[in-house]
Amino acid sequence: MMMNFTQVTYFILSANFDNGELKYLYFIITLSLHVFIVCANLFLIVVICMNRSLHEPMYMFLCSLFVNELYGSTGLFPFLLVQVLSDIHTLSKLFCFLQIFCVYSYACVEFSNLVTMSYDRYLAICYPLQYNRNMTSRAVALLIALSWLIPFVFIAVMISLSAPLKLCGNVINHVLCGNYMIVKLACGSTRVNNVYGLIYTFISAIIPLILILYTYMKILIVCFSGSKQTRRKAVSTCVPHLVSILNFSFGSCFQIMQSRFDMSDMPKVLSIFLSLYLLMCQPFFTPVLYGLKMTRIRIACKQVICGGMFFNN
Repeated sequence: MMMNFTQVTYFILSANFDNGELKYLYFIITLSLHVFIVCANLFLIVVICMNRSLHEPMYMFLCSLFVNELYGSTGLFPFLLVQVLSDIHTLSKLFCFLQIFCVYSYACVEFSNLVTMSYDRYLAICYPLQYNRNMTSRAVALLIALSWLIPFVFIAVMISLSAPLKLCGNVINHVLCGNYMIVKLACGSTRVNNVYGLIYTFISAIIPLILILYTYMKILIVCFSGSKQTRRKAVSTCVPHLVSILNFSFGSCFQIMQSRFDMSDMPKVLSIFLSLYLLMCQPFFTPVLYGLKMTRIRIACKQVICGGMFFNN
Protein backbone atom coordinates (compact mmCIF):
# COMPACT_ATOMS: atom_id res chain seq x y z
CA MET A 1 0.00 0.00 0.00
CA MET A 2 1.46 3.38 -1.02
CA MET A 3 1.36 6.01 1.66
CA ASN A 4 1.53 9.78 1.41
CA PHE A 5 4.28 11.31 3.52
CA THR A 6 1.75 13.22 5.62
CA GLN A 7 0.28 9.90 6.75
CA VAL A 8 3.53 8.47 8.12
CA THR A 9 3.33 9.44 11.78
CA TYR A 10 4.75 6.19 13.13
CA PHE A 11 6.95 3.27 12.09
CA ILE A 12 6.44 -0.47 12.54
CA LEU A 13 9.54 -2.34 13.69
CA SER A 14 8.85 -5.69 12.06
CA ALA A 15 12.01 -7.50 13.22
CA ASN A 16 10.60 -7.82 16.75
CA PHE A 17 8.74 -10.99 17.62
CA ASP A 18 6.16 -12.03 20.21
CA ASN A 19 7.95 -13.16 23.37
CA GLY A 20 4.85 -14.84 24.78
CA GLU A 21 5.13 -15.87 28.42
CA LEU A 22 8.92 -15.36 28.33
CA LYS A 23 8.59 -11.60 27.99
CA TYR A 24 8.75 -11.10 31.77
CA LEU A 25 11.96 -13.14 31.95
CA TYR A 26 13.45 -11.10 29.09
CA PHE A 27 12.32 -7.93 30.86
CA ILE A 28 14.10 -8.90 34.10
CA ILE A 29 17.29 -9.86 32.20
CA THR A 30 17.27 -6.61 30.22
CA LEU A 31 16.54 -4.51 33.31
CA SER A 32 19.31 -6.24 35.27
CA LEU A 33 21.77 -5.60 32.45
CA HIS A 34 20.75 -1.94 32.31
CA VAL A 35 21.13 -1.51 36.08
CA PHE A 36 24.60 -3.11 35.98
CA ILE A 37 25.72 -0.90 33.07
CA VAL A 38 24.53 2.29 34.79
CA CYS A 39 26.00 1.36 38.19
CA ALA A 40 29.35 0.12 36.84
CA ASN A 41 29.99 3.09 34.55
CA LEU A 42 28.75 5.61 37.11
CA PHE A 43 30.92 4.04 39.79
CA LEU A 44 34.07 4.29 37.64
CA ILE A 45 33.25 7.91 36.72
CA VAL A 46 32.98 8.77 40.43
CA VAL A 47 36.22 6.90 41.23
CA ILE A 48 38.17 8.78 38.53
CA CYS A 49 36.68 12.18 39.40
CA MET A 50 37.21 11.84 43.16
CA ASN A 51 40.67 10.23 43.11
CA ARG A 52 43.32 12.87 42.49
CA SER A 53 45.94 10.34 41.39
CA LEU A 54 43.73 9.50 38.39
CA HIS A 55 43.49 13.10 37.17
CA GLU A 56 45.70 12.30 34.18
CA PRO A 57 44.90 12.47 30.43
CA MET A 58 44.43 8.71 29.98
CA TYR A 59 41.88 8.52 32.79
CA MET A 60 40.09 11.68 31.68
CA PHE A 61 39.60 10.07 28.27
CA LEU A 62 38.37 6.93 30.01
CA CYS A 63 35.91 9.04 32.00
CA SER A 64 34.57 10.46 28.73
CA LEU A 65 34.20 6.90 27.43
CA PHE A 66 32.25 5.83 30.53
CA VAL A 67 29.95 8.86 30.20
CA ASN A 68 29.24 7.85 26.61
CA GLU A 69 28.36 4.31 27.72
CA LEU A 70 25.79 5.82 30.09
CA TYR A 71 24.47 8.02 27.28
CA GLY A 72 24.17 5.13 24.82
CA SER A 73 22.51 2.72 27.25
CA THR A 74 20.07 5.40 28.42
CA GLY A 75 19.08 6.00 24.80
CA LEU A 76 18.40 2.29 24.21
CA PHE A 77 17.28 0.42 27.31
CA PRO A 78 14.10 2.34 28.30
CA PHE A 79 12.80 1.83 24.75
CA LEU A 80 13.89 -1.81 24.76
CA LEU A 81 12.17 -2.52 28.08
CA VAL A 82 8.91 -1.11 26.72
CA GLN A 83 9.25 -3.16 23.51
CA VAL A 84 9.87 -6.39 25.43
CA LEU A 85 6.56 -6.05 27.27
CA SER A 86 4.61 -4.66 24.32
CA ASP A 87 2.66 -6.75 21.82
CA ILE A 88 2.65 -3.92 19.25
CA HIS A 89 6.11 -2.83 18.08
CA THR A 90 5.54 0.68 16.80
CA LEU A 91 7.34 3.95 17.34
CA SER A 92 6.27 7.48 16.53
CA LYS A 93 8.20 9.35 13.84
CA LEU A 94 9.52 11.86 16.37
CA PHE A 95 10.82 9.19 18.76
CA CYS A 96 12.20 7.20 15.83
CA PHE A 97 14.45 10.09 14.78
CA LEU A 98 15.30 10.78 18.43
CA GLN A 99 16.42 7.16 18.73
CA ILE A 100 18.48 7.47 15.55
CA PHE A 101 20.18 10.56 16.97
CA CYS A 102 20.99 8.82 20.28
CA VAL A 103 22.21 5.55 18.76
CA TYR A 104 24.23 7.08 15.93
CA SER A 105 25.77 9.83 18.07
CA TYR A 106 26.67 7.22 20.72
CA ALA A 107 28.48 5.12 18.11
CA CYS A 108 30.32 8.13 16.65
CA VAL A 109 31.36 9.48 20.05
CA GLU A 110 32.52 5.99 21.03
CA PHE A 111 34.75 5.75 17.97
CA SER A 112 36.01 9.31 18.52
CA ASN A 113 36.90 8.50 22.12
CA LEU A 114 38.71 5.33 21.06
CA VAL A 115 40.71 7.28 18.47
CA THR A 116 41.60 9.92 21.06
CA MET A 117 42.74 7.22 23.47
CA SER A 118 44.85 5.63 20.71
CA TYR A 119 46.51 8.99 20.08
CA ASP A 120 47.13 9.40 23.82
CA ARG A 121 48.81 5.96 24.07
CA TYR A 122 50.80 6.73 20.90
CA LEU A 123 52.23 9.91 22.46
CA ALA A 124 52.84 8.27 25.85
CA ILE A 125 54.72 5.25 24.44
CA CYS A 126 56.40 6.64 21.33
CA TYR A 127 57.22 10.14 22.63
CA PRO A 128 57.33 9.84 26.45
CA LEU A 129 59.63 12.85 26.94
CA GLN A 130 57.29 15.18 25.01
CA TYR A 131 54.07 13.68 26.41
CA ASN A 132 53.47 16.15 29.26
CA ARG A 133 54.28 19.10 27.02
CA ASN A 134 51.86 17.97 24.27
CA MET A 135 49.06 16.46 26.35
CA THR A 136 48.24 19.46 28.53
CA SER A 137 44.97 19.98 30.41
CA ARG A 138 43.84 22.34 27.67
CA ALA A 139 44.63 19.77 24.96
CA VAL A 140 42.74 17.07 26.89
CA ALA A 141 39.67 19.30 27.28
CA LEU A 142 39.78 20.24 23.58
CA LEU A 143 40.08 16.61 22.41
CA ILE A 144 37.19 15.49 24.63
CA ALA A 145 35.01 18.41 23.50
CA LEU A 146 35.70 17.70 19.82
CA SER A 147 35.04 13.97 20.25
CA TRP A 148 31.51 14.88 21.39
CA LEU A 149 30.74 18.00 19.36
CA ILE A 150 31.73 16.78 15.87
CA PRO A 151 29.60 13.58 15.99
CA PHE A 152 26.59 15.53 17.29
CA VAL A 153 26.85 18.00 14.40
CA PHE A 154 27.25 15.22 11.81
CA ILE A 155 24.21 13.30 13.09
CA ALA A 156 22.09 16.46 13.35
CA VAL A 157 22.82 17.26 9.69
CA MET A 158 22.05 13.68 8.66
CA ILE A 159 18.67 13.73 10.41
CA SER A 160 17.85 17.17 8.96
CA LEU A 161 18.26 15.60 5.50
CA SER A 162 16.20 12.48 6.28
CA ALA A 163 13.31 13.93 8.30
CA PRO A 164 11.71 15.93 5.41
CA LEU A 165 11.71 12.96 2.98
CA LYS A 166 8.37 11.89 1.51
CA LEU A 167 7.92 8.26 2.52
CA CYS A 168 5.99 5.51 0.72
CA GLY A 169 5.87 3.13 3.66
CA ASN A 170 6.35 2.86 7.39
CA VAL A 171 7.63 -0.71 7.95
CA ILE A 172 11.26 -0.98 9.15
CA ASN A 173 12.65 -4.51 9.10
CA HIS A 174 14.79 -3.99 12.17
CA VAL A 175 14.59 -3.95 15.97
CA LEU A 176 15.58 -0.29 16.07
CA CYS A 177 15.06 2.71 13.82
CA GLY A 178 17.84 3.25 11.30
CA ASN A 179 18.53 6.26 9.11
CA TYR A 180 19.32 4.31 5.94
CA MET A 181 16.24 2.12 6.43
CA ILE A 182 14.07 5.24 6.50
CA VAL A 183 15.86 6.63 3.43
CA LYS A 184 15.02 3.38 1.58
CA LEU A 185 11.32 4.07 2.24
CA ALA A 186 11.49 7.41 0.43
CA CYS A 187 9.38 7.96 -2.68
CA GLY A 188 11.59 10.55 -4.34
CA SER A 189 15.29 11.04 -5.00
CA THR A 190 17.68 10.29 -2.12
CA ARG A 191 20.90 11.19 -3.91
CA VAL A 192 21.83 13.87 -1.36
CA ASN A 193 21.20 11.46 1.53
CA ASN A 194 23.28 8.72 -0.10
CA VAL A 195 26.20 11.05 -0.84
CA TYR A 196 26.13 12.45 2.68
CA GLY A 197 25.91 8.92 4.06
CA LEU A 198 29.10 7.95 2.20
CA ILE A 199 30.88 11.11 3.41
CA TYR A 200 29.68 10.47 6.96
CA THR A 201 30.85 6.83 6.86
CA PHE A 202 34.26 7.83 5.50
CA ILE A 203 34.84 10.56 8.10
CA SER A 204 33.32 8.78 11.10
CA ALA A 205 34.59 5.23 10.43
CA ILE A 206 37.28 4.92 7.75
CA ILE A 207 39.51 7.83 8.85
CA PRO A 208 39.36 6.89 12.58
CA LEU A 209 40.16 3.27 11.72
CA ILE A 210 43.19 4.35 9.68
CA LEU A 211 44.38 6.53 12.58
CA ILE A 212 43.97 3.68 15.07
CA LEU A 213 45.88 1.25 12.83
CA TYR A 214 48.67 3.80 12.31
CA THR A 215 49.08 4.59 16.03
CA TYR A 216 49.14 0.93 17.05
CA MET A 217 51.56 0.03 14.28
CA LYS A 218 53.91 2.68 15.67
CA ILE A 219 53.31 1.43 19.23
CA LEU A 220 54.14 -2.16 18.22
CA ILE A 221 57.37 -1.03 16.54
CA VAL A 222 58.44 0.78 19.73
CA CYS A 223 57.46 -2.19 21.91
CA PHE A 224 59.44 -4.74 19.89
CA SER A 225 62.51 -2.48 19.83
CA GLY A 226 62.23 -1.38 23.48
CA SER A 227 62.88 -2.89 26.88
CA LYS A 228 60.75 -5.38 28.80
CA GLN A 229 59.48 -2.55 31.00
CA THR A 230 58.28 -0.63 27.93
CA ARG A 231 56.50 -3.72 26.59
CA ARG A 232 54.91 -4.41 29.98
CA LYS A 233 53.65 -0.82 30.27
CA ALA A 234 52.27 -0.90 26.72
CA VAL A 235 50.50 -4.21 27.28
CA SER A 236 48.91 -3.12 30.59
CA THR A 237 47.39 0.03 29.07
CA CYS A 238 46.79 -1.01 25.45
CA VAL A 239 45.23 -4.48 25.75
CA PRO A 240 41.88 -3.27 27.22
CA HIS A 241 41.79 -0.57 24.57
CA LEU A 242 42.47 -3.01 21.72
CA VAL A 243 39.81 -5.45 22.99
CA SER A 244 37.33 -2.56 23.24
CA ILE A 245 38.13 -1.49 19.66
CA LEU A 246 37.71 -5.04 18.31
CA ASN A 247 34.43 -5.51 20.16
CA PHE A 248 33.11 -2.16 18.94
CA SER A 249 34.27 -2.83 15.36
CA PHE A 250 32.47 -6.19 15.27
CA GLY A 251 29.20 -4.66 16.46
CA SER A 252 29.51 -1.72 14.07
CA CYS A 253 30.24 -3.94 11.06
CA PHE A 254 27.13 -6.00 11.64
CA GLN A 255 25.01 -2.87 12.10
CA ILE A 256 26.22 -1.53 8.75
CA MET A 257 25.74 -4.89 7.00
CA GLN A 258 22.24 -5.31 8.39
CA SER A 259 21.14 -1.86 7.24
CA ARG A 260 22.65 -2.20 3.75
CA PHE A 261 22.02 -5.87 2.88
CA ASP A 262 19.16 -8.35 3.07
CA MET A 263 19.64 -10.45 6.22
CA SER A 264 16.23 -12.15 6.12
CA ASP A 265 17.75 -15.63 5.84
CA MET A 266 19.41 -15.28 9.25
CA PRO A 267 17.53 -16.77 12.23
CA LYS A 268 15.44 -14.06 13.84
CA VAL A 269 16.76 -14.52 17.38
CA LEU A 270 20.36 -14.32 16.16
CA SER A 271 19.56 -11.28 14.02
CA ILE A 272 18.00 -9.46 16.99
CA PHE A 273 20.94 -10.34 19.25
CA LEU A 274 23.51 -9.07 16.74
CA SER A 275 21.41 -5.96 16.11
CA LEU A 276 21.57 -5.09 19.80
CA TYR A 277 25.12 -6.38 20.38
CA LEU A 278 26.83 -3.02 19.91
CA LEU A 279 24.47 -1.11 22.20
CA MET A 280 24.21 -3.77 24.91
CA CYS A 281 27.62 -5.45 25.05
CA GLN A 282 29.91 -2.43 24.50
CA PRO A 283 28.55 -0.48 27.53
CA PHE A 284 28.74 -3.74 29.54
CA PHE A 285 32.28 -4.77 28.59
CA THR A 286 33.89 -1.30 28.78
CA PRO A 287 33.74 -0.86 32.59
CA VAL A 288 34.58 -4.53 33.14
CA LEU A 289 37.63 -4.40 30.83
CA TYR A 290 39.11 -1.19 32.18
CA GLY A 291 38.05 -1.79 35.77
CA LEU A 292 39.73 -5.19 35.94
CA LYS A 293 42.72 -4.81 33.64
CA MET A 294 44.04 -1.33 34.54
CA THR A 295 45.94 -1.60 37.81
CA ARG A 296 45.47 1.94 39.14
CA ILE A 297 41.72 1.91 38.50
CA ARG A 298 41.44 -1.53 40.10
CA ILE A 299 43.32 -0.36 43.21
CA ALA A 300 41.21 2.81 43.45
CA CYS A 301 38.02 0.73 43.16
CA LYS A 302 39.19 -1.59 45.94
CA GLN A 303 39.90 1.40 48.16
CA VAL A 304 36.39 2.70 47.62
CA ILE A 305 34.72 -0.67 48.10
CA CYS A 306 36.76 -1.42 51.22
CA GLY A 307 36.06 2.00 52.67
CA GLY A 308 39.37 3.61 51.74
CA MET A 309 39.90 7.30 51.21
CA PHE A 310 38.84 8.83 47.88
CA PHE A 311 41.43 11.53 48.04
CA ASN A 312 45.12 10.79 47.75
CA ASN A 313 47.32 13.40 49.39
